[in-house]
Amino acid sequence: MGVALVIVLLLAVGGCGCVVWAERSGPAWVRGVSRATLAVGEMVRRDARRRRAEDRRRISNTASGDSD
Repeated sequence: MGVALVIVLLLAVGGCGCVVWAERSGPAWVRGVSRATLAVGEMVRRDARRRRAEDRRRISNTASGDSD
C-alpha cells in the first residue's frame, strides 16, 4: 500500500511539473502529459463534487426523517 501511494504521489508531482513546463513551450510529449494530468484532475474534482452533493442529500434526508 505504501509503495502504491509513493508511485501515485510521484506521478502527480511529475504531472504538475509537466503542466508548468508545457505552459513554457515544452516539447509535444510534455504537452500530452500536461493534458492528461489536467483531465485526471478535472475528473477527480467532478467526483468530489458529486460525492459532496450525495452526502448533503443523504444528511438532509436523514435529518427530515426520510429514509433511502
